[in-house]
Amino acid sequence: MNAAPDRTTPPVLQARNLRFGWPNRPLFDGLSFDLPPGLSLVRGDDGCGKSSLIRLIAGDLAPESGTLSIHGTRLDAQHSAYRQQVFWIDPQTEAHDALSAAGYLDSLSQHLPRFSADVLADLVAGFALEPHLNKPMYMLSAGSKRKVWLSAAFAAGTPLTLIDQPFAALDAPSMRLLTELLQDAASHPSRAWVIADYEAPAGVELASIIDL
Repeated sequence: MNAAPDRTTPPVLQARNLRFGWPNRPLFDGLSFDLPPGLSLVRGDDGCGKSSLIRLIAGDLAPESGTLSIHGTRLDAQHSAYRQQVFWIDPQTEAHDALSAAGYLDSLSQHLPRFSADVLADLVAGFALEPHLNKPMYMLSAGSKRKVWLSAAFAAGTPLTLIDQPFAALDAPSMRLLTELLQDAASHPSRAWVIADYEAPAGVELASIIDL
């Protein structure tokens, strides 16, 4: 764990003694860290467990041992309450393929109490998603799907937002917009964003780095 967080600000998430692995492939054991407000990076090479750690934090996977808590709400004890404080979507998911992009985005306000329609409108315009909103998700390119997921992530308003390989499949204008969004996230006083990638985005200040 690098770039020690500011200890004067309470962490958004606390992870203690996490252990996880796949059959015949242990990934980590005794992993502990605090995630402060701002932007943090889970960094490592292919196969080191970046996506698995993101899914553990999201509550999509269960650790073999250890605990995760957001502002004192523990995943193992209060699963639903914990999950309501996290935004995460698997960028490879096909679960929403039958929905239009607009239908998926509209559905988020039903279970994300801090979801911002105004922020979403700005993101849809910024990512040039308007021509794709009425298309079913299965018809969208990988890049357009990624823009839908990113728009959802930054409009979600959750205390913790998780994004796996945020720049994958994006065009140059969208990469510039995403860098600006991450720069804004880095200075947020109370919410936390975590990205999993091979390296830190250029020009963005990180609150912490988890090296795997």
